[in-house]
Amino acid sequence: MVEQELGLAAVYRLIKKGGAERVSDEAAEELRLILEEIAVKIAQQAVELATHAGRKTVRASDIRLASKNILK
Repeated sequence: MVEQELGLAAVYRLIKKGGAERVSDEAAEELRLILEEIAVKIAQQAVELATHAGRKTVRASDIRLASKNILK
């Protein structure tokens, strides 16, 4: 089994913040997998942006720009 980066309790809280009264274990696990997949894609693109700019450090602006590209 692959270790997940996001805590399951945090995902339950996010779903509840979205308005859910009750959350199934399967729903929380599925959202966790999806969020981690999206986060890795954003991080990869942010690294590419930083590298292209001649930096080794990923900045918040790289993350913002990458998220706009990934989530459009």
